[in-house]
Amino acid sequence: MSFKSKLKEIRDDITTTFSMGKLQRNRANRRGRAYIAPELGGGSDLSSELIEVQSLWANLPPELLHDVIQRVEGTETSWPGRRDVVACASVCKSWREITKAVVKTPEQCGCITFPISLKQPGPRDAPIQCFIKRERATSTYHLYLGLSPALSGDMSKLLLAAKKIRKTTSTDFRISFVGSDFCQTSNTYVGKLRSNFLGTKFTIYDSQPPCPAMKSNCKLQRKVRSIQVSPGVPARNYNVATVSYELNVLRTRGPRRMHCTVHSIPISAIQEGGLAPTPLEFDDPGDEQSPPFSISIVKQPLIDFSSTSLADSSESTCSKRDPLVLKNKAPRWHEQLQCWCLNFKGRVTVASVKNFQLVAAVEPCQNVPIEEQEKVILQFGKIGKDIFTMDYRYPLSAFQAFAICLSSFDTKPACE
Repeated sequence: MSFKSKLKEIRDDITTTFSMGKLQRNRANRRGRAYIAPELGGGSDLSSELIEVQSLWANLPPELLHDVIQRVEGTETSWPGRRDVVACASVCKSWREITKAVVKTPEQCGCITFPISLKQPGPRDAPIQCFIKRERATSTYHLYLGLSPALSGDMSKLLLAAKKIRKTTSTDFRISFVGSDFCQTSNTYVGKLRSNFLGTKFTIYDSQPPCPAMKSNCKLQRKVRSIQVSPGVPARNYNVATVSYELNVLRTRGPRRMHCTVHSIPISAIQEGGLAPTPLEFDDPGDEQSPPFSISIVKQPLIDFSSTSLADSSESTCSKRDPLVLKNKAPRWHEQLQCWCLNFKGRVTVASVKNFQLVAAVEPCQNVPIEEQEKVILQFGKIGKDIFTMDYRYPLSAFQAFAICLSSFDTKPACE
């Protein structure tokens, strides 16, 4: 029997076990507590069969199990084949722990596997290529993994979804793992993007606390009113980044100018030998402690990062805990085309005021290599009606990149 056939057999057994258990629960709850169900001839056999199927795979030797999962992980490097790796983590606790140990972060392997991968930094060498579909009727935005809808088709993997909610003095983009539930008290809630009244400043909120060493930069938003929050699911929003667009009151000719300050990522992440904070699992809402991270930073005196830190950066002492600041790459004026141009390397085909590329904005005292300063960390652009590409790389995560791109969709009359 081939390896893929054996893997398919494992997946079928998992599906069968789940279906049998669900059928048994449905039979017991079909008519409520007042209904007395007759005894089933094979009730005890059914329970023993469930235990037998589960123990069959749970009792595999760890060395053999590690080798099997490692082969699956190395073979299936893209979606939808990547779901076989997720299926291995769904068998039982022992399988899940070994799968988590085998699967690497996007920074290390360039692959997105589990939901936590969307909160981890992208790869250093090549960007992860995604695209965004805008639904005007429902004011929703869907982020898919792939080159474009034409090339990916039905094989596209939905990563994140966002819904635009207009308020009196601001606009919210609520981000979720699914496209049908955008409630802040749901376990699918990822974070949100909030704009000011003019649409010139946006704040990115994360539902998960940042790295302990960067908590002084990331303020916790005031809690949602208790009548809106269920007792078991507290809503928490941490300010992890700010996106600002320069005012263009005189309507001078030129593209938008934007700056992004990522409070949850230190500038040392792009310095030589630097590492970006990488969460390894989601934080338990009932636990006040922070989730584990892949790097630890020694505690240092707290540093105040106010909104005026950019203007005073020349006067203040540079620190490795300074937040990462991104700016849009300046385009060049094309005389023949009579328009502003950027080299998107074929990933953007339609001219739009929303198109941008972000690079690191650094000071000479921060000792960032030249190649890191010139590297495009995030690029976003239009390729068709309501279709946009989004390519991101280290040190940004998919969630952070998606939130920054969402800021480009909001109306900005004072910036254009």
